[in-house]
Amino acid sequence: MDFSFWIVPLILSSLTSQAFCATPPKPVDVPFGRNYAPTWAFDHIKYFNGGSAIQLLLDKYTGTGFQSKGSYLFGHFSMNIKMVPGDSAGTVTAFYLSSQNAEHDEIDFEFLGNRTGQPYILQTNVFTGGQGDREQRIFLWFDPTKAYHRYSVLWNMYQIVFYVDDVPIRVFKNSKDLGVKFPFDQPMKIYNSLWNADDWATRGGLEKTDWSKAPFIAGYKSFHIDGCEASVDAKFCATQGKRWWDRVEFRDLDAAQWRRIKWVRKKFTIYNYCSDRKRFPQIPAECRRNRDI
Repeated sequence: MDFSFWIVPLILSSLTSQAFCATPPKPVDVPFGRNYAPTWAFDHIKYFNGGSAIQLLLDKYTGTGFQSKGSYLFGHFSMNIKMVPGDSAGTVTAFYLSSQNAEHDEIDFEFLGNRTGQPYILQTNVFTGGQGDREQRIFLWFDPTKAYHRYSVLWNMYQIVFYVDDVPIRVFKNSKDLGVKFPFDQPMKIYNSLWNADDWATRGGLEKTDWSKAPFIAGYKSFHIDGCEASVDAKFCATQGKRWWDRVEFRDLDAAQWRRIKWVRKKFTIYNYCSDRKRFPQIPAECRRNRDI
């Protein structure tokens, strides 16, 4: 696939110049230990420059991961990630939010590795009340193994927006009035991991992890969290309605941002559950509001 890398900055510049975009404030870079702690395979995490950057290592014995120290109800969460280079088939690099109960809520970025020369696939998903099956998959308009890029989630009472750098790639609106559950009363932790998933990650499991290429290495930095911290049992945010993400301009995307999403869907989307009539003979209720069809 020809991604026409050289014209993408011109397209993005044109899209942003046509209207004011209510983009989240620029993330503040902080050391790993400020907001996060390792969760498993501690010896597979390497630290650099006082924790301003880390690397996760995956080998045939184990992957590794880390999670936020706090739990949050709404906010803006981002991570700068440099994906596993070369032959990454079978590997998954993940950045996601999740609550901690059976009927959990979850907001996912999953980066599915591929054979050398083939593009990464970014899969996003939203779980509400324990129900997921809302996968969308896109190619990226750049090589995510060459440099760090910022992947972010804006989550408020009105919508969830997925960003790649400053480009919104997906929105999930609050559609409770349509009978669709929306994450609003279960605090979530932020999780990051690198793990082997060669039973499904690459071509449905046909491409297996080549362990001769191990260790596989993904880089993380920035570690930005700007959220309403809450206990895991909290049902509301103490400052709800008073934070920047509660302002009216963050209740919907503006015209320029919708054009960006349309551009991503037209040029880079390879799967959208809203268009899958085999899995969903009836269009899911939220799809029209999210402009997925």
